[in-house]
Amino acid sequence: MNANDRSIVTLVMTGHGLVHTYELSIPIFMTVWLAEMGVSEAFLGGLVGAGYFLFGAGALPGGILADRVGSRRLIAGCFVGMGGAFVLLGLLPGLWGLGAALLAWGAAASVYHPAGLSLISTGVRQRGRALAYHGIAGNVGIAGGPLVTALLLRVFDWSVVAILLGLPALVAAVGAWRASFDEAAAVEAAVEAPNAAGGDEPAVGGREPASAAGAMDAAALWRQTRSLFASGFVVVFALVALSGLYYRGVLTFLPDLLTPLVTIDLPIDVSAGRYVYAGLLAVGIAGQYVGGRLSDRDDAERILAAALAVLAGVAVVFLPVAGRGTAALLAASAGLGFFLFLVQPLYQATVADHTPPDARGLSYGYTYLAIFGVGALGAALAGGLLYVAGPPLLFGVLAGLALAGAGLGAWLAVRRARGHGHPEGVRSR
Repeated sequence: MNANDRSIVTLVMTGHGLVHTYELSIPIFMTVWLAEMGVSEAFLGGLVGAGYFLFGAGALPGGILADRVGSRRLIAGCFVGMGGAFVLLGLLPGLWGLGAALLAWGAAASVYHPAGLSLISTGVRQRGRALAYHGIAGNVGIAGGPLVTALLLRVFDWSVVAILLGLPALVAAVGAWRASFDEAAAVEAAVEAPNAAGGDEPAVGGREPASAAGAMDAAALWRQTRSLFASGFVVVFALVALSGLYYRGVLTFLPDLLTPLVTIDLPIDVSAGRYVYAGLLAVGIAGQYVGGRLSDRDDAERILAAALAVLAGVAVVFLPVAGRGTAALLAASAGLGFFLFLVQPLYQATVADHTPPDARGLSYGYTYLAIFGVGALGAALAGGLLYVAGPPLLFGVLAGLALAGAGLGAWLAVRRARGHGHPEGVRSR
């Protein structure tokens, strides 16, 4: 990698790690909020779900903003917003202050994925290596963030921990504002190569007025959206939304659900579930790796369907198995973590298989909207089900969601085998 590549990769690795640190530290905080604030699971699930909804809903406008103002500035603003939101989380009083801070975090964090991935695609010449490093940083945040949060909660009050967690993003914002690199280096290199070989010169001329360009962009966006949802992508969208509901539904209250299932005497008392939760997420790193390797196969839809069917089975047996002792609980949690993250690269590959290349960015914008936006309803759903009937009904509904997703994955596999997939929706191998 050259200096420009390294500067960009440093920035996006920092961003990806921080986003997922904050995202998955929130369920750790919820174990304290449930105990100290006297709030029901239903109310807290709705409050947290609203913040998670903005985390997903802002992905599509975030991608558009990245094109308008540049990814570096947008990521810097994301850092300010996320860090500031967690500082406010520790300072604002009461449930409504908590809700306001979570909404601010969701809005700020939502722009990261489209901005970061766009920056890699346009600025880094060694794109594959950059994406690998980017994924590793996200995994560090996924597993390390909740663990750090749990450890800090053993020493400090939760409001102090929230402020401490917010500070790294504010420091990173300063670095992002001061960073200097060419955001279009990879695109420029691709244009220069054919020109050096005697290819056509790039078009030169004045730019259209911003209002005309905006109107044309809006019209193109609407045309591409209609085209996408008139194809097999509508089924992919439904599948990833179901996966997102399962993901958010199972993780949001999981640390609190796990604690009473730990049956051996550990020096971590009521916080035991937080550590099992962090370990579950660490196992997810292996699941993501295996899923990434499997996503290169031609039958990714079939494997995705099978993995979702396994997740349905895990939801059915999780409570009975986990109740048989801490060893069984750890085994059940490892299985859940592995398959929960195994499906992620598989459905990302499925999106690529069922969308045309010229709408790939838009399709991933809608994909993140489904996973994190629609999926955010899983937090409210989990809270409501726990409040009404307890964990057995929650895990039963989660099993139904995964089974429905498995059915859609199987339908996509059959459709593609019969040659009805999008002719241009094929991954590069």
